[in-house]
Amino acid sequence: MEYIQGLTMGLAYVAPIGMQNLFIINTALERDHKRSALTAFIVIFFDITLAFACYFGIGAVIEHVKWLEMVILLAGSLIVTWIGIGLLKAKSSLETSAGREMTVRKIIVSACVVTWFNPQAIIDGTMMLGAFRVSQTAAGGGLSFILGVASASCLWFSGLTLFVTLFSHKLNDRILRAINVICGCVIIFYGLKLLLTFLQALS
Repeated sequence: MEYIQGLTMGLAYVAPIGMQNLFIINTALERDHKRSALTAFIVIFFDITLAFACYFGIGAVIEHVKWLEMVILLAGSLIVTWIGIGLLKAKSSLETSAGREMTVRKIIVSACVVTWFNPQAIIDGTMMLGAFRVSQTAAGGGLSFILGVASASCLWFSGLTLFVTLFSHKLNDRILRAINVICGCVIIFYGLKLLLTFLQALS
């Protein structure tokens, strides 16, 4: 159950169109299949390492500090819900850049930047995954949850690359908007679930 929760939460977290996804989409639209696949693998690596850092880093700290645990649960639930609402309101657009040649080294640097040097991704990841670590109560549930999140990253970025490669001529702003709406609803659901966990902890 925890694995499925991590998988669905992970998909809702990585799917909204942001810097990582636009980087993947642009690469798939402009470059050959091998280079697109390599780009997806590199982004997956950085995304999973960030998820583990957020989950086992701040998550491990707040797990042993009760008042901080409560603060993170409350703040996390509100931020997660707000992110979901923001996705419902957001306007999605697909912008591609001119076909620039990128070496493997430049792809690695760019993937690292759009992941580890993206303040919003770090804040959202810390609050989301840190809060969910607090809410994990079943023995072994934490590991299953984060493995689900990691699986979501693999499935989404590899699937996105394949989809864009095969259907680049049909991809438009309406599809991106639909993705954001679906993911926004899922994230709001989990935000409310975190709030319920906070209220139960109070009582």
